[in-house]
Amino acid sequence: MDVSITGVGMTRFESDAQASTLELAERVAWDALEDAEIDSSAVESVHVGNMAAEALDSRTGLENAVCGALGIEGATADRIENTSASGASALLRAVDAIRAGRSRTALVVGVETMSSVDTDTATDVISSLTHDREYVQGLTLPSFAGLAADAYLERYDADREALAAVAVKNHRNATVNPYAQFQKEVTLDEALKSPPVAEPLRLYDCCPTSDGAAAVVLTADGDGEVQLSAIEGATGSHAVAERADPLEIESVALAGERAMARASISHEDVDVACIHDAFTILELLELEELGFYDNGQAWRATLDGRTDRGGELPVNPGGGLKARGHPLGATGVSQVIELVWQLRGDAPGEGRQLDDPDVGLAINVAGFGNNSICTIVKRA
Repeated sequence: MDVSITGVGMTRFESDAQASTLELAERVAWDALEDAEIDSSAVESVHVGNMAAEALDSRTGLENAVCGALGIEGATADRIENTSASGASALLRAVDAIRAGRSRTALVVGVETMSSVDTDTATDVISSLTHDREYVQGLTLPSFAGLAADAYLERYDADREALAAVAVKNHRNATVNPYAQFQKEVTLDEALKSPPVAEPLRLYDCCPTSDGAAAVVLTADGDGEVQLSAIEGATGSHAVAERADPLEIESVALAGERAMARASISHEDVDVACIHDAFTILELLELEELGFYDNGQAWRATLDGRTDRGGELPVNPGGGLKARGHPLGATGVSQVIELVWQLRGDAPGEGRQLDDPDVGLAINVAGFGNNSICTIVKRA
């Protein structure tokens, strides 16, 4: 069954939105409904992607509160939690509902307010997604990323500037994205000399903590301008230390392979990609795991400008997690919204629209590859 993306809505991602989780969710839901030109009464299912509303905003039953705020009655509603891939997971649930005939019009909302608590508390909440043994030992996502980055640079004799170049590119893309958290350029020198976080990674190699929300409306009519062609997920090794190779993220590779097979496309068909760059090293690893570049080659492609907005495969034209921001539950939905804007030809921001893309791919990752969701959209 064809599934259309008929409406989108998004807040600007911020470090302190001064709004509750529910307020942000309601705001983007109304925007998406207006964009789809439908009334809330037409919605038959609501799917909310959110990781930690209880811990971060003392909020439970978020899906029901969203329905109440929108005046939606009689619909099915659920909240999906898959750590940092909660947004794309909610999208997957909505697509399944439509394809199963349970819903003809689905509303997907991804939201997180990470500034509601202090940094130490937020860090502890996020760290709880790791394996129990690794959590007790104090291992964090930045430490995993630092280990992977160090191994990548050594194995492939890669230039350290390639990691910084990812940050420079994504910040440059975000300068013209009115929804981005950081709208300023960063030089290669600034990225390389920023404070260390987990060697060899520095501050500009890491995404920020963010507040924000994003929403899409899906319909079963298949008549929309943008079609959701495939969405597939896969799990990987939960304990990172048990992985045979620290540079392999098996969930990304599997989800990507399944999605491209279902959409009947090849890598050459993809015109734009939104990659889960919570750390700069992840953009390189995921591009290779998805098969766009051979192992150890994504860093060269980045330095050569092949992933720039005007390159052979524009990657993260909206700034990515690195500069657009990363409100955990909203990220996966915001990636798809970026693709919808690009395929519709109405990407907001001066000079941000790509040249006539037809196919877009997004990968949303839970934790450090514990689970991944790959989405492919096509212009009808």
